[in-house]
Amino acid sequence: MKITYLGHSCFSFQLKGKDIIVDPFISGNPLAKDIDPDQIPADYILITHGHEDHILDAERILKRTDATVISSFEIVSWFNEKGYKGHPMNTGGSYDFEFGNVRTTHAVHSSVLPDGSYGANPMGFVLQNDEHCFYISGDTALTMDMKLIPRVCPPLDFAILPIGDNFTMGYKDIPIAVEFLKCNRIIGCHFDTFDVIKIDREKVTEFFNKNGIDGKILDVGESVEM
Repeated sequence: MKITYLGHSCFSFQLKGKDIIVDPFISGNPLAKDIDPDQIPADYILITHGHEDHILDAERILKRTDATVISSFEIVSWFNEKGYKGHPMNTGGSYDFEFGNVRTTHAVHSSVLPDGSYGANPMGFVLQNDEHCFYISGDTALTMDMKLIPRVCPPLDFAILPIGDNFTMGYKDIPIAVEFLKCNRIIGCHFDTFDVIKIDREKVTEFFNKNGIDGKILDVGESVEM
C-alpha cells in the first residue's frame, strides 16, 4: 500500500480502490504550499478530532468530491448541518465499510470545532481488511489504552504516531508505544508545522536507530510503500 504524507497529520492512501484522506490540514500549512487540496481525490475523509489543524480543508474537499466523513457523532453532525454526508462513530466502536473495517480508539487530547462547537472526544482509528491492518493514533498522549489494540485487532503492519511533543506525545515516547502496540514500524506525524513542535530530524533518527525502531519521518508530499 502506498501512503502519502500531505503535511502535519494529513495522509492519503487507497484501500480496495477507495481514496481516503486523514485530517486534511493543507492550505493553512506553509510547509505544504506545494500540495493543492483541489487535486486530491477522496471517497472518504477520516477526522480524528475538531481542531482546525486537522479539519481545515475538509469542507473544501467535500464540496468537490462528495466524499463521506467518518468521525465522531458530533463532528459528523456538524458536517451534516452543512449539507455533507458522513458516518458517525464513537470511541471503541467499529464498522465495516466497502474498503474494510474501521475501529475507533481512545485518544488523550482535546477537541473543539473551528466555530467553537463541541468537538466531542478525540479518537484514533485502526483500519483493517484482508490485506492490511494499521493504526492512526490521532493527536494523543502516550496512553495505556494502546495496549488494548493488539488484544482486539490483528497484528499491525504499521502505526502513525505524533512525534512533535508539546501538544501530543513526543518521539521519546515511541519505544513505549511500540511495546504497547506490538508494532515496530512507525510513521511520524504532527511535527515541524509550528515552532513548538519542531524536531531535530537527525537527533530523532539517531534515537530511533539506537532503540531499534523502524521509524519513518517523511517529507511533505513524500510517498512510501508500507
